[in-house]
Amino acid sequence: MRARSSGAVSLLVTSVILTALLGPGAVAQTAPGEPAPGPEAVAPAEVDLAEIPAEPPVQPARTPVRDLFGADCDTEISGSQVTASCHNSYPETDLVRLHVECDRWWDLDGDGAAVAIGPAGRVELTSRCWKEVRSAWVSHERP
Repeated sequence: MRARSSGAVSLLVTSVILTALLGPGAVAQTAPGEPAPGPEAVAPAEVDLAEIPAEPPVQPARTPVRDLFGADCDTEISGSQVTASCHNSYPETDLVRLHVECDRWWDLDGDGAAVAIGPAGRVELTSRCWKEVRSAWVSHERP
């Protein structure tokens, strides 16, 4: 069997594609003077230039984007001990506070004092319960 040249194969493929694309259009042509079938043949589109506004419509004012704020904190609970490590990667100071909710009804929940973290600063917050810890979280506040 003899191999064909790639030029002849691409010419054959191109002619098949063009025939498929142009074939339906050639069949749908109407004789001169006959109206074309379909709803688009009703009337040509007309544009009234008086209806086009001279200037584009006024855009509503965009709401200002809030700047990013708040240190990134990872909280770890180990038995009755809670540790939160926070890093502030923003240019504004963040006041962080560790909150601990104890599991036992008689064990006092704790809300730590607010600690300021400056830009690019780190802080570690700790607290504990007498027995088990139910939950712990860090709150953020602007100074």
